[in-house]
Amino acid sequence: MLANLTVQDIVLIDRLGVEFDAGLTVLTGETGAGKSILLDAMALALGGRGDNALVRPGAERGQVIAEFAPDAGHPIRALLSQNGIEAGEPVILRRVQSADGKTRAFINDQPVSAGLLRAAGALLVEIHGQHDERALVDPGEHRRLLDAFGGLEADAAEVARLHAAWRAAEHDAAVLRDSIAEAERERDFLEAAVSELEALAPEAGEEQRLADQRQMLMQAQKIAGDLNEAYETIAGSASPVPELSSLLRRLDRKAADASGLLDDIVAALAGALDQLEASRLGLEAALRTANFDPHELEMAEERLFALRAAARKHRTDVDGLASVAAEFVARLADLETGRERLAGLENAVKEMHGRYRDAARSLSDKRQSAGRALEDDVNNELPALKLEAAAFFVVQHVDEAAGAADGFDRIAFHVRTNPGSPAGPLMKVASGGELARFLLALKVALADRGSAPTLVFDEIDTGAGGAVAEAIGRRLALLAERVQVLAVTHAPQVAARAVAHLVISKSPVDKGERVATGVTPVAGTERREEIARMLAGAVISDEARAAAARLMGSPDMDEAVKSA
Repeated sequence: MLANLTVQDIVLIDRLGVEFDAGLTVLTGETGAGKSILLDAMALALGGRGDNALVRPGAERGQVIAEFAPDAGHPIRALLSQNGIEAGEPVILRRVQSADGKTRAFINDQPVSAGLLRAAGALLVEIHGQHDERALVDPGEHRRLLDAFGGLEADAAEVARLHAAWRAAEHDAAVLRDSIAEAERERDFLEAAVSELEALAPEAGEEQRLADQRQMLMQAQKIAGDLNEAYETIAGSASPVPELSSLLRRLDRKAADASGLLDDIVAALAGALDQLEASRLGLEAALRTANFDPHELEMAEERLFALRAAARKHRTDVDGLASVAAEFVARLADLETGRERLAGLENAVKEMHGRYRDAARSLSDKRQSAGRALEDDVNNELPALKLEAAAFFVVQHVDEAAGAADGFDRIAFHVRTNPGSPAGPLMKVASGGELARFLLALKVALADRGSAPTLVFDEIDTGAGGAVAEAIGRRLALLAERVQVLAVTHAPQVAARAVAHLVISKSPVDKGERVATGVTPVAGTERREEIARMLAGAVISDEARAAAARLMGSPDMDEAVKSA
């Protein structure tokens, strides 16, 4: 339940803290006192839409803190655990609204998204007015409420699980079926590609090794060419060595008669021939060391170019060719084994669909029984709410051809307000005041089954007076025996039923330059005065005080209601 609400710098509120108890708490006050402000602040803490207009003029930011004491098994604890938040005692929701429009959200002092805050708030509090869109308009919510009333949540979850399994099996079968069809269309290409790639047999890292080898061999080829050219010049057919040797011999024979004139020349020519011979020997050794094989370069280039051509063809890199080959082999294998696997998957689809269909049919039957029980419970509440001639119906439309995660059923709440008139959807048939009473009857029937532990009713008694208002008060008090109920009301008959009474009022502050909204708990004489004000208006008479005393003190308020 909601234990405390602290509001700071929100609209007309400077700072206030309100403690709440179990049972029925009413909030009353004159029109414009700030009741809606307090509810807007509460909605902000529960994850409602932020708005910089909520910040009190002159303040940089506003803040709302809602403190809850949920039961040990309440779903809020699982939600917080799933999101890594320590679900201690109490659970504290906090929202900070800045004047620049930005908001921050916290749960147990841990920053959270507005979405998570909203999900947590929805588990803890429901706020209802005369036109409750969530409970009365959304058919999906009608189905959820019916399942909660009938205790069918586990059945509905199992139907949803089986539906997901069936759809997943259908998806797997469709994927395999498409794969087999595509492989069949490409059989010739796949077989040729696999043959080509298996013959090519690419290896991981082979492209880089071949590129390095090619570069090395091209360098060796260039060096070998230069060495061969040098060797051919020194020792080949055009070598100058034979002519130089012949010239040296002729000059050497004549040197003895030249009186030393040719000695240096002969020595130089002999030295040159020795150097040429040394160069020839060195070139021969270098050629043997280089050992260049043109065929090896040709083979490396052919292999490298073949790998790169295959990679371009299959739109991958060379290292990816092995994966491409494996994929093509698998696709061909799908043709060999895929049909057998497909038959197995199609059998699984049929089996899963059958299990889903059986579970959904069983859920439909249980929803039908729960619908009749909910009709009885709500219709039993209507006379007490002065709707004796009205009737409530749970309309169930079953369509097995449109099976969904929530089963075969569309559930809608219909009403008939007068005998002989046709029944129809709540929002189309019932008036505003009737809607509020139908909602209250639903909540009484659904209390602690499908409702949050704290229910807030915002002036659902608007336009109701006398016996109708007293009936609404009785039902709110009955509902408050099972869940915490907060009711903003203008009806003294409702206020008199509360176990706690809070008066919202405005008072001047800052030497009368502005006003601020405050909340005051009242009891005893003060409470009697507030109920008398609700009965009589601005001028409280002794008769109004006496009527208020009777409303507060009598367990059966019929006479007091009549005098009111």
